[in-house]
Amino acid sequence: MEQLCINFTNEKLQQLFVLEQEEYKKEGIVWEFIDFGMDLAACIELIEKPMGIFSILEEECMFPKASDTSFKNKLYDQHLGKNKAFEKPKPVKGKPEAHFSLVHYAGTVDYNIIGWLEKNKDPLNESVVQLYQKSSVKLLAHPYTPCTGGGKKGGKKKGGSMQTVSSQFRENLGKLMTNLRSTHPHFVRCLIPNKSKIPGLMENYLVIHQLRCNGVLEGIRICTKGFPSRIPYADFKQSYHWNF
Repeated sequence: MEQLCINFTNEKLQQLFVLEQEEYKKEGIVWEFIDFGMDLAACIELIEKPMGIFSILEEECMFPKASDTSFKNKLYDQHLGKNKAFEKPKPVKGKPEAHFSLVHYAGTVDYNIIGWLEKNKDPLNESVVQLYQKSSVKLLAHPYTPCTGGGKKGGKKKGGSMQTVSSQFRENLGKLMTNLRSTHPHFVRCLIPNKSKIPGLMENYLVIHQLRCNGVLEGIRICTKGFPSRIPYADFKQSYHWNF
């Protein structure tokens, strides 16, 4: 589930590169449009749209008798054969079972859904919040309100259900995207040089794989074809001028 959230975030951030190309179009620059941003749409919609993966996950968390199997069956009924980004994975000997595959822009990723329902409901967080509510020490600025089915009975507010992990994630991601679109963002990518945690060791395949999955290679491809440096010449000269 964490990997899905990470990959989904990368897909959303990747779309920001489309804005650079739109800027070229506005300025009338002769430009061969790279439509990789459109390729992202199918996977993004599959994850976030109504009756998408997150939507079905939220729905299943509302039913006490829901299980990993019922969650998987709903995903297959809704998307298998209907969305090109959703696939049934092929069994791979020696690897954990995968329940579905998503065709991300950087490649196809297999996902195992065991425990997603419990993780999304975050029962540990719920129990901790309830514990502090009973405490005389008031640490919570926004107290937890148990799910009441949306009614007003008992004086509880309508819609006061516990926020799930996926809904909180999407809310935070939405705020991040709003902030990025209103500013001029600069990204810093953190790369894992090797899987052995050995200093000075660079595994080229691992690094290239991360650069490709994070959209860095595509960003470089766009910048090398376009005009990414939009600063006055005097400022540019001051930044790179050396006095010897």
